[in-house]
Amino acid sequence: MSDEQTLPAQHQTEQPGSETQMQPQPESINEYYQAARKLEGLVAIVTGGDSGIGRAVALHFAREGANVAIVYLDEHDDAAATRDQIHAMGRGCLLFAGDAADKDFCKGVVDNCLAEWKRLDVLVNNAGEQHPQDNLEDISEEQWEQTFRTNIFAMFQLTKAVLPHLNAGASIINTTSITAYKGNATLLDYSSTKGAITSFTRSLALNLAKRGIRVNAVAPGPIWTPLIPSTFTAEKVAQFGSNTPMGRPGQPSEVAPAYVYLASADSSYVSGQVIHVNGGTVVNG
Repeated sequence: MSDEQTLPAQHQTEQPGSETQMQPQPESINEYYQAARKLEGLVAIVTGGDSGIGRAVALHFAREGANVAIVYLDEHDDAAATRDQIHAMGRGCLLFAGDAADKDFCKGVVDNCLAEWKRLDVLVNNAGEQHPQDNLEDISEEQWEQTFRTNIFAMFQLTKAVLPHLNAGASIINTTSITAYKGNATLLDYSSTKGAITSFTRSLALNLAKRGIRVNAVAPGPIWTPLIPSTFTAEKVAQFGSNTPMGRPGQPSEVAPAYVYLASADSSYVSGQVIHVNGGTVVNG
């Protein structure tokens, strides 16, 4: 590899992308992670939980003692592999394939979780999509609306469906992005949705404080997930993460512990905040 190359050049033709096709495979959980049963007996819903950051979060939650429902679009093989790993940890896992921006679908997810586990404690709004374009004029209305539908409308619908069933001590965690703070010249619609997610997180935290429900977010930088090879050219993938102070992309396993912290009682006095996991980039946000 050259000094700027961080990964083998590769590309996938369809989003959200398949983890099984990635080389090297992303690391979802590492051998050094020491669980402490921080989420024992809790129930979590994780969107985009089939692969990438969502899979890592789901596995870390299960390692900490939670049962996990995974909401995903259509990568059934990745979702089944994640479920199998959760079952191997002795925890329960439900899979829900569909459009999280659909109100009726979200109601079905919540109803089935309550039927299975009788409670809901943590919601992780993580699913997202991105489509780079060099110019604003190149972004169609359809692309703009679809990106907002996936990244923020779905967050609104599922949060609204879950909220009546959350009690004091519950936690909502949203995935925003470094692009909400730095911007990105070719991800105009994606960055805009991430700015909306950051504002939604802060405002919802204020709204729910009196109910004892905490709302926070995680803002990843460049993380090696299926969205990367399914978004960018092989040449750009080969240099992914090289512009960070650490000079490399992060692994999903390096992001997931931030979600564990925000889901657990360790963060009982933390709400309306964003944790930046980005390889050392200072964004002052």
